[in-house]
Amino acid sequence: MGKDILSNLTPAKGSRRRVKRIGRGQGSGHGGTATKGHKGARSRSGHKFKLWFEGGQMPLLRRIPKFGFKPHNRVEAQIVNLETLERLVSTKKIDGTAVTPESLYNAGAVSKKDVPIKILGNGDLKSKIEVSVHAFSKSALEKIQAAGGKAIVLSQ
Repeated sequence: MGKDILSNLTPAKGSRRRVKRIGRGQGSGHGGTATKGHKGARSRSGHKFKLWFEGGQMPLLRRIPKFGFKPHNRVEAQIVNLETLERLVSTKKIDGTAVTPESLYNAGAVSKKDVPIKILGNGDLKSKIEVSVHAFSKSALEKIQAAGGKAIVLSQ
């Protein structure tokens, strides 16, 4: 019974390995170069190569040619198709007479309020609606007018 005291607890035999104590003299078997080999950056104190270092050869990122350009001030428009408008009008999620960015946001057709909206001509439009957004594709404009509706371009 006396063996089960907390101060007597030890790990199970063979479950723990002894720590390799390097650089503690020749008698340890790991003295001298302390398992680091002879000379070179890896043997020196404070050594740490950057993750992208490739031993001095030209790094991959500099071997690959640069191309393309992305303007930092570009504004990506949110897109709504005519079929989405028709579905929202038929399910009465938006008022059939006037479609605005606010009503599209409230209906869940767009995810942001302050980003411009563009209507694309994918799908058919049967409802006579007045759409006020920032941009229209040519096909969307023609389909809205063919259905008897009105397209109003808002300023951005």
